Amino acid sequence: MTAITGLPARPFADSTDSLLRFAMRLDATLTGLTGLMIAVGADALSSLTGLSSLGQYGLGAFFVFYGLAVFTLAAAPDLRRAGIAVIIANIVFTMAAIAVVAVGALPLTGTGISLMLASGCYTAAIGYLQYLGVRRLPA
Repeated sequence: MTAITGLPARPFADSTDSLLRFAMRLDATLTGLTGLMIAVGADALSSLTGLSSLGQYGLGAFFVFYGLAVFTLAAAPDLRRAGIAVIIANIVFTMAAIAVVAVGALPLTGTGISLMLASGCYTAAIGYLQYLGVRRLPA
């Protein structure tokens, strides 16, 4: 019988960064997929939201690239800094979504306002999940 040495008995049992990595990867995946859907349906969405097709394409591309960046950051060895940066980005997006609707900075339709506020709620919720993940990390 051959024994494998050097491996811990329970390699994932004491992982303190798993929640943060999961939350960041979930955020990256959902944001990237949303960006793809926005880019594919930009013309149809423009009439529903009030934004131009070019604006929809730009928003979709931003979401795709942001998702790729967050997915890359989720693999960082210093996860605390990466997690805090993503949390700050989610807070900024949440506040921007609320401000855009409150000020009326964009010519949004009722559906556009609903989608903007829903995206703000999403970023607030995923940011909170990531915050809980950062809190679990050892100091």
